[in-house]
Amino acid sequence: MAKDLQQVIDDERMSLRQWVAVLITIGLNALDGYDVLASAFAGPGIKQEWHLAPDGLGAVLSMELLGMGVGSVLLGGAADKFGRRPTILTCLVFMGLGMFLATTAASPQELSAWRVLTGLGIGGMLAATNAVVFELSNRKSRSFAQAMMVIGYPLGAFVGGLIAASLLKTHDWRAVFMFGGIVTVVFIPLVLLFVPETPAFLGQARPARALERINTILGRFGHSRIESLPPQADHSRDASLADIFKPAYLRATIVLSVGYAAHALTFYYVLKMTPVILSDPSFAGQHFTKPEGASVLAYANLGGALGGATFGWLMHKFGNKRATLAALAATVLTIVYFGLGQTTLSGWIMTVIISQFASNAAVVGFYAAFAASYPTHTKATGTGFALSVGRGGAALSPYLAGLLFAGQIGLMNVSLVMATGSLLAFILFLFLPAGKHAS
Repeated sequence: MAKDLQQVIDDERMSLRQWVAVLITIGLNALDGYDVLASAFAGPGIKQEWHLAPDGLGAVLSMELLGMGVGSVLLGGAADKFGRRPTILTCLVFMGLGMFLATTAASPQELSAWRVLTGLGIGGMLAATNAVVFELSNRKSRSFAQAMMVIGYPLGAFVGGLIAASLLKTHDWRAVFMFGGIVTVVFIPLVLLFVPETPAFLGQARPARALERINTILGRFGHSRIESLPPQADHSRDASLADIFKPAYLRATIVLSVGYAAHALTFYYVLKMTPVILSDPSFAGQHFTKPEGASVLAYANLGGALGGATFGWLMHKFGNKRATLAALAATVLTIVYFGLGQTTLSGWIMTVIISQFASNAAVVGFYAAFAASYPTHTKATGTGFALSVGRGGAALSPYLAGLLFAGQIGLMNVSLVMATGSLLAFILFLFLPAGKHAS
């Protein structure tokens, strides 16, 4: 009987080529982290140039998140239909165009359009790379590889934030987008050279020369060849979005999509609003410079990277569900602490580090749950749908925060409202069924 293709990967040693492919997906997620937060780094300059009110800036900061919602479901589904690799390359083209065109924007409306385009690519990228890491990692290394992929997001935002802070000392806000566009283009040849299509996808989709292509990839990985393709699942020919709403997956789909949306509302509050909270007195009475605001946001993402790395160990020791619940509870507490405010730059740095340590750890938990809750033929579709709904919460976050700040209710009251997202996610995650496809 032909071997199950995921089992071939699961049971054999991870090769250098597999780790290189995983490292590139970490880099892609790092790129996503920078591209998503580029508008936040540039936010104070955008607000100043076009004289935007807090709610107006919040709307601009929401645009790429709206695009990510659409991209997650459309291009996430494309990854299950056309392949992980071509979807990643398409997403890079969208992201690069959006970043370069943002530098030409002459109005908030024009900038918003290009941020939506960038978001389309980012949304599809997140769904596709999550599937790639799951399907190219063996059973022993999968939890670690997934955690590293997810923490690439805050690592990219951390390093990018430091670069953005440096650029803003000598250039205007457009330089932030130009840098992101250049790095995006650099990743296209890296993916072409080092990230193959996954054998699991080829075994399900059965394109021309599928067996030959699978054995070529397995050979490059130093794995055993297969003599014939395994039996094709009945659902593999007509996989669709409807599959994730079948009785076997319905509860997981609801819990993960709504729960992730609720947590994203809280998660993006700190990530999107910190620079303007610190540098614009009309938001929270702070008076730090634009580069200082960008640097504090960079350190927030360092906290996120540390939280994600730590979560990989916690997930291995205690299981994903318990570890994620603990991270969500800690997120609520740290956002309330964020609302107390700080008077020094170092105080703000420590505050955002601990808040993002907790909240990004919870994000890692959600990503692990996405991959474990669906089979191969709907893995990217299920992830993409959950991310798409999640982007609704993400897009609402800066807009809602901007409205609340415009109402002058104070930093603590705004933070209390925004913390309720992670509280709701905690309640929903209690009802998550055990993942059936974690190995």
